[in-house]
This record gives sequence, C-alpha cells and structure tokens, in this order.
Amino acid sequence: MAENSLDKLRDQIDELDIKLMELLSERANVVVQVGKLKQNTETPIYAPHRERAVLDRVLAANNGPLPDKTIEAIYRELMSGSFHLEKPLAIAHLAPRGSFSHIAAIRHFGSSVDCVGVQSIEQVFREVAAGHCNYGLVPYENSTSGSITDTLDAFRDHEVTIYAEALIDIRHNLICNGDPRLIKTIASKPQVLSQCRKWLSATYPNVEIVETSSSAAAAKLASDNPEVGAICSKLAGLEHGVDVANSDVQDRDENITRFLILSKEAAEPTGDDKSTIMFTTIHEPGALVEVLATFRDSGINLSHIDKRPSGRTNWDYTFYIDADAHHDSIELKTAVQNASEYCKTIDVLGSYPRATQVL
Repeated sequence: MAENSLDKLRDQIDELDIKLMELLSERANVVVQVGKLKQNTETPIYAPHRERAVLDRVLAANNGPLPDKTIEAIYRELMSGSFHLEKPLAIAHLAPRGSFSHIAAIRHFGSSVDCVGVQSIEQVFREVAAGHCNYGLVPYENSTSGSITDTLDAFRDHEVTIYAEALIDIRHNLICNGDPRLIKTIASKPQVLSQCRKWLSATYPNVEIVETSSSAAAAKLASDNPEVGAICSKLAGLEHGVDVANSDVQDRDENITRFLILSKEAAEPTGDDKSTIMFTTIHEPGALVEVLATFRDSGINLSHIDKRPSGRTNWDYTFYIDADAHHDSIELKTAVQNASEYCKTIDVLGSYPRATQVL
C-alpha cells in the first residue's frame, strides 16, 4: 500500500517536471526574442537592476516549503542560461578552477558563463578595462580578515566601474593526501590563512606556513606531496584529487567575503543601492572630518571606510568609503560636491544594488 502511494507521488513529480520544462522552454523562447531586440543596441546583457527586480519578485512570491536561498540559486542559473542565449559572457576572476573567486563567480553568475581565471587581482581589472572580458569579479572585504588591499590599490590605476556586489559564504577545508598527523607544511593564500589563524595555532602550532597566489595553487602543492596540506575549498581539492582531512576550519562560522563585480557600464538605481567612493584629502587640519560630515549632513549612512597609502607621496593616503545611496540621487551628488572642497581628488567608483542574500 505504501509503495503504491509512493509511486503515485513520484508520478505527480514526473508530470510536474514535464510542465516545468514546457514553461522553461517558453521562457527561454521569450529570452531569445529579447536578445534579438537588444542586437545592435547598447542595452547590456547583464543588468543588475533587472536581476534585483526579478529576484525580489520571485522571492516575494515564494510561500515555501523551498527556502529563499534555493529559489535564488535556481533563478540565478535561469538567468545564467538566459545570458548564454542572448550573448555568451566572459567573467574574469582570480586564479584557476576551485578558487574562492571562481566559486563566487559561479554562485553569482551561474554556470552558463565563461569563467576566465587570471593570475592577479590587478589583471582582473586589466581584462575588464581592455574589454577582453565582459565583467570581472574581485574580493573586496572579508568579515574575518577585513579589506583586500590588492583590490583597493587597483582602483587607483584602472578605469572600471563597480557594477554589482555579491556576498559569498566562505568555507575553508584542510586537504591532504597523506596522514594529517604527519603534515609538515600548510599552504594557502595569505587572506585564507588569516581567516584560519586560531585554528592553525591550536591544531598545527609547529608546521611551516607557506603563502601561495591562490588557495587553488595550494591545492596543487598538496596534490604533489603527502606531507603538504592546503587550506582551500572542497572544489579545489576535488579538482586536484586531494582528500578533505578537516572541514570548516575557518575561525568564525559566519565567514563571508564581499565581492565586487567590475564593468565598463554603470548600473541603474533600484532604490536600495550603495556607492563606493575613493578620495584623497587636502593637507589641512580636520579635512577628513569635514569630508565625512558632508555625507552626514546629507543624511547618507556610510557603511564602510578604509585607507591605503597613496603610492605617490609618503604619509599621503587614499580613502575608500561605501555610502548607502546611488550617485544619481540629489543627496549623494550634493555630498560629493560639498566634500570636493576638502579633497585633492574624489571619484565615485560605482553605484550598484545592495546585496541582500548570502550566496
């Protein structure tokens, strides 16, 4: 009796799958028509404001039992397939398959785009600025280890725009092909190692720590030597045929990296946006305070602030802030104009939809 009931439920699922495929094909045919209308126009294939509107609408319609995270993942893959039907997109990111930047690119853009791994964050900027890739994805800050200095510095030298952001849940794993107790060296990218510092000190206080260009490069080292362990993603271990010895070795359970999507285009406002602004102040007492006060006086919240040496003059700094507003708003335009009185340079690097879900 129970078996008959299970068979009936499976039959219902099979029928629903056929209906879903019919609807998906119907949706895809509309996407093809959209692509034809976009031909020979400057309308972007990937539009963050449109992405945000689609996701907000379907999530508002979700009455369960599937969680919002599942629905968003499904629709990101649908949109990824739509990009491919309209025009294949190339996304530049740091390092080879299995790196956290590669994983972030897939989670944000889906699996139907062409992920192009490059050797440095600066090269991601160059690929986008030169038009070799449609978009680039770079890490900006981590909830455990803070800002990514290579990304901050690259904004000074490359003409690109921040087009969108993505919040990615980062899970670190120790991988090795030998006995974990016999590991003599542990390798990974410096930012990854800093996110696992306490775990490393408690578990492997006497091993040699080796910094690599990426966590995926560390996985390659571990694949060649059973006495070498690597901290990386499970995907990187799978790519290089290395076993997972310990999962979730990051110091904080909620370890989130914020990635920025780079473009040569500007994103349209959604009503829930951020702007990233880069500036250097004049050499007068209180100049930085006055700059920040202009945003306060315009009623704009600043959600992030950082600084880096300018690279040109000793003790001269470039500041980076995130303002909770779009550059098209009167409030932000006024704040930037007033702040310029106290700045040698001030540039809005991009305005983009605020990420609301961790992927």
